[in-house]
Amino acid sequence: MTKRIAFQGEPGAYSHQACKETYPEMEPLACRTFEDAIEAVRTRKADLAMLPVENSTFGRVADIHHLLPSSSLHIVSEAFVRVRINLLALPGTALEKVKRAKSHTMLLGQCRAFLANQGIQRVTGADTAGSAREVAQAGDPEMAALASELAGEIYGLDVLARGIEDEGTNTTRFLVMSREPDWSQRGSDGMMTTFVFQVRNIPAALYKAMGGFATNGVNMTKLESYMVGGSFSATQFYADIEGHPDDPAVARALEELEYFTSELVMLGVYPADPRRH
Repeated sequence: MTKRIAFQGEPGAYSHQACKETYPEMEPLACRTFEDAIEAVRTRKADLAMLPVENSTFGRVADIHHLLPSSSLHIVSEAFVRVRINLLALPGTALEKVKRAKSHTMLLGQCRAFLANQGIQRVTGADTAGSAREVAQAGDPEMAALASELAGEIYGLDVLARGIEDEGTNTTRFLVMSREPDWSQRGSDGMMTTFVFQVRNIPAALYKAMGGFATNGVNMTKLESYMVGGSFSATQFYADIEGHPDDPAVARALEELEYFTSELVMLGVYPADPRRH
């Protein structure tokens, strides 16, 4: 039986591309929302979920950090996927015929220079793959879409221009979620550990909690804060560190962290993607 990997978005979305690149042997399962993708794994409709957490141009993906701690799923891998934006149009359309381009507002903002040079008006769509589908259905040669090459293949559109994004290093980081944790993995490019925590209500608690990582030489690659429960005083922190909890230095740092926290939840221990470095 073919295994499934869930993603948020329509067929042809960049999350769909991430699934095909990272797990070509698995069947991608399109889901309407991030919650639906998580639920598909929880209810065994899918074996894994591919969730975007941050983009090198636009920063973190909204909502994901709130969803992960309560998802009951575990991070088992990460994937860095290069986002190449393409101008897609009806078959046989010449570039000079295109007057408008439709896509998610984030992609429109990443192609300002190209669109301005071509005199193409920006039109906001709900998402990238959905915009490609709408262009195919509308049948208007003056309307194009900004999306993945995969979306062009799925909806029968021609690629008029490839890699038109302003930033040549535009990359999205995805986390792969599973029902069961797997701390047995050891990656040739190192290991990552992700967790969330809340500090105790004592002076300089965060400063003291972070001290254990510095004194033990553990590299923290990400530390982000966000409110929980609608309270300005209840702050949760999301962290990525290099290493495995079984590594002596990491174990000592986490032990020190626990002393200054009121809650600590491990989200995953997984191999670092080679493209991280």
